[in-house]
Amino acid sequence: MEHVTLLLAVVIATALAFDFTNGFHDTANAMATTISTGALGPKVAVGMSAALNLVGAFLSVEVAKTISGGIVDETGIRTQVIFAALVGAILWNLVTWLLGLPSSSSHALFGGLIGAAVMSAGVSAVDGGVVVTKVLLPAVAAPVVAGLAAFVASRLTFRIGRHADDAATAKGYRAGQIASAALVSLAHGTNDAQKTMGVITLALVTGGVLAPGSNPPVWVIVCSGLAIALGTYIGGWRIIRTLGTGLTDLRPQQGFAAQTSAAISILASSHLGFSLSTTQVCSGAVLGAGLGRRGGAVRWSTATRMAVAWCLTLPAAALVAAGAELVTGQGTWGIVLVAAVLVASATAIWLAARRRPVTAESVTARPAVEPVPAPQPAPAAQTPAQDAGLSATIPAPAAAAPSRSAAA
Repeated sequence: MEHVTLLLAVVIATALAFDFTNGFHDTANAMATTISTGALGPKVAVGMSAALNLVGAFLSVEVAKTISGGIVDETGIRTQVIFAALVGAILWNLVTWLLGLPSSSSHALFGGLIGAAVMSAGVSAVDGGVVVTKVLLPAVAAPVVAGLAAFVASRLTFRIGRHADDAATAKGYRAGQIASAALVSLAHGTNDAQKTMGVITLALVTGGVLAPGSNPPVWVIVCSGLAIALGTYIGGWRIIRTLGTGLTDLRPQQGFAAQTSAAISILASSHLGFSLSTTQVCSGAVLGAGLGRRGGAVRWSTATRMAVAWCLTLPAAALVAAGAELVTGQGTWGIVLVAAVLVASATAIWLAARRRPVTAESVTARPAVEPVPAPQPAPAAQTPAQDAGLSATIPAPAAAAPSRSAAA
C-alpha cells in the first residue's frame, strides 16, 4: 500500500508538471495577437492571462469528466499507465516549445493516454467512440469554424470602419482586444486546466482513492488551476512569437476578430464537454483573420510546419507513452528509469533553448526577410587607362588627387 501511495504521489506531481508546461506552451493562444499588435505589453499580458486561467479552472468540470471516465476504461488501468501517458505528453510539449510550434497540449495528453492504455490493457481499454466524437471530430471542425468566423469578422470590421479615423479605430480595437484576450484566457483555464483535473482524478480512481465516475475533488481543482496559471505567467515566448508575428501580420481589428472567434468556440465546446485544442482553435482564428484583410498575407511555410506538428502530436505522444509504459511495467526500477529519462530530457531541452533565447523584449521581432539590394551609385567617369582594363593598376587616391588640386 505504501508503494501505491508513493506512486500515486509521483503521478499527481507529474500531472501538475504537465499542467505547468500546458500553461507556458499555450500562453500564445490568449495573448500572442494582443502582444503583437501592441494592445498590451508582454509581461502585463501574461500576468493577466495567468490570473484568468486560474479563475477559469473553477467554472466547469465537464471536460475533466470526459477525460477521467470517457476516453479510457478506468476500471482496467493501473496507476503507472497514467504516469507513462504524462511522460509522453510532457516530452512532446517541450520539444514543440523548443521549436516554437503551437501544437496541441490536449492532443499530446490524449495520445499519451491512448498509447499507454493500449500497451497496458490492449485496444479494448480505449473507447473509440468517445475519441472520435469528442476528440478527433472537434479537432478537425474547431479550427475551421474559428477560422471562418475570424475571416468573416475581420472583413466586417474593416468594412464597417473603412470611413473611420484610423488612429481612433485602432485604439478602440486595441481596447476590444484586451477584453477578448481576457475571454480567451478565461476559456483556456476552463478547458485546459480541466484536462489535468481529469488525469489526476483518473489516477485517484486507479489508486482506489476515489470511486469510478467521481468528480474532481476541490483540492485537485485548486492545484490544477494554480499550476496552469504559474506556467502561463512564465510565458512561452517562443510560441507567442510564432503565433503573433510568424504566421501573419495582424492589425488590431484582426486581432480582436481572431480572439473573439476563438473564445466563443472554446467556451461553447467546454459547455458541451468537448475536450477542444485551444491551440488549434486560436491558430485557425489567426489564420482566418490574416486572410480577412484585403492584401493580408499568410506565411504558408509556417502554417505548414504547424499543420505537420498537429498531425504528429497524437501518434508521437502515443508512441513515447507506450514505450514508457513498457518500461514502467517492469516494476519499481522501470518507473525510476522513466522518471530519470524525463528529467534528463527536460533538462537537455531547457539547456538547448538557452542557446537561442526568446524573451519578453524580443518576442515581437518580425521574421527576417530578404534584404532589398541598395541602389548602386552611378559609375564615375573613367580614364582611358581604366577603359583599357587597367583600372586595378591605378590607385583611387591618385586618381582623385587632380580633382582636389583643380578645386584649390
